[in-house]
Amino acid sequence: MQENVSLQPYNTFGVEAEARYFTEIHTPEELKAAINFSSSRALKTLLLGGGSNILLTGDFDGLAIRLNLKGISEQPDGANHILVTAQAGENWHEFVMYCLEKSYGGLENLALIPGNVGTCPIQNIGAYGTEIRDVFVRCNVLNLNTMETEDFDLEKCRFGYRDSIFKQEGKGQYIILSVTFRLTTQNHSIKTEYGAIRGELSNAGITEPTIHDVARAVIHIRKSKLPDPKETGNAGSFFKNPTIPLPQFEELQIRFPHIQGYPNGDAVKVPAGWLIEQCGWKGKQIGNVASHPLQALVIINATGQATGKEIFDFSTLIIDSVREKFGIELEREVNII
Repeated sequence: MQENVSLQPYNTFGVEAEARYFTEIHTPEELKAAINFSSSRALKTLLLGGGSNILLTGDFDGLAIRLNLKGISEQPDGANHILVTAQAGENWHEFVMYCLEKSYGGLENLALIPGNVGTCPIQNIGAYGTEIRDVFVRCNVLNLNTMETEDFDLEKCRFGYRDSIFKQEGKGQYIILSVTFRLTTQNHSIKTEYGAIRGELSNAGITEPTIHDVARAVIHIRKSKLPDPKETGNAGSFFKNPTIPLPQFEELQIRFPHIQGYPNGDAVKVPAGWLIEQCGWKGKQIGNVASHPLQALVIINATGQATGKEIFDFSTLIIDSVREKFGIELEREVNII
């Protein structure tokens, strides 16, 4: 247990903030001990994984717990599937690459997403036509009310678009310890419907792609569009893509004929990046903070000197301008601390 520890190394925005107490845990028993320490002193707790989905807007007057649970195990599941369980502290992209090295299919479209395995079910991470729920079996969690471990299956997690029970009524009540995925060992389902993937494969002259080809395409696309947090502080997509009623979208089409949208029943998902770009934010910088010049959805710590409050205020200006122009309320995807 350490006191007055800088959290700058533990958040991908690279903002400076200090935790009153800090500890790094490697086993569920250590985690329980840290929680008991926090409870006995009536301290707030902050769980840190890869630090890729948080914005620290000030010092944290409580206990920051870095989850460093490690390990991967496998269990055969029929002729064409395998169950792979990864501990919460495993780096997500490294885990995806581990599965690809063994030719396990199902996660290739999710390559190069920042963060750790333990945070992936919280917001049902997804990209290029794949979501966690497509391959999810269960996650093992610590119930903070009972201090006992329990399993959450697919139904109990109640996954939605960038959503789950862990962001709703279960928020703050559970800590994910491990996640189990059901992956294919052969006869893989290749998903190349996303236009950018098709383009990458076509440029490479690949007509019958493997899971490895898809992963390479995804990695190339992400590297070409998104900044590396190791070089430029960011947390990936800062906002969710809003979903609006179909009649509202049709009204907007009259005023903005080129508006993009993806129908889903009586609703339409509108790309937040497009909305932000139309409001003139793409590449715009105010002080230490900017919208990325290649992807307006990504807010960056442009100088490396930005505070969390500066980044938060910058995001508020974007929300206000999109609301004023389109009547659409953007929602932050990043957790504000």
